[in-house]
Amino acid sequence: MLKFKDVSFRYSGDINSLIHKTSFSVDKGEFISIIGPSGCGKSTIFRLINALEFPQEGSILVDRKNCGRGNCGYMPQNVALPLEIKGNGKKEAKARALEILSDVGLLEYADRYPRDLSGGMRQRASFGRTLLLGSELLLLDEPFSALDYLTKISMQEWLLSQWQNLGKTVVFITHDVEEAILLSSRILIITENPINQLEEVSVRLSYPRERAMLERPEIQGLKEELIARLTGEKVL
Repeated sequence: MLKFKDVSFRYSGDINSLIHKTSFSVDKGEFISIIGPSGCGKSTIFRLINALEFPQEGSILVDRKNCGRGNCGYMPQNVALPLEIKGNGKKEAKARALEILSDVGLLEYADRYPRDLSGGMRQRASFGRTLLLGSELLLLDEPFSALDYLTKISMQEWLLSQWQNLGKTVVFITHDVEEAILLSSRILIITENPINQLEEVSVRLSYPRERAMLERPEIQGLKEELIARLTGEKVL
């Protein structure tokens, strides 16, 4: 579904590259997370996938085609607006938007303004907007970072259920190691500057997942290993 091949990138005005000859791939239907320290280039990877930035070298393929804008979805306040921008009539866009709102459990709030919704509801609405564009690849950049702890837990479980029901491919950026473990089949770790490669760790937990799985000794060990890799410490 997604293939980075020998990609190099630096922002205009920067002397050094942020990404240097980096390669990785994501299979169709996978849920993978990318973790790394702030400013390491995680969000830039998403901007490259969605053609908001362009690499100086290498290639990026989405579903075996050159990447283009729209892979990540447009997330304005109006759920139906992306379809109207694409040329769908207002009536058709509204009908489709209502279907999506029903899918994400927000149909009864269809006429509410964003200020009237909780943080979790806003995130579900944002997810719904992404689904409206019909992309098989969903790029989620720290979607739960601003939520309180209990809402965050609820949204993680909700997202897992949506992913399993819809069969989409998800690439998820997070600073939360435990969140990455709970959600992902693989975790890609950024430990270098510039990014030369993404270290890969498999999460050996079956789906569907429960939060109690995080208490298993081997998963606690994985958590400590990931934290050590991010901080550069040795695992004892």
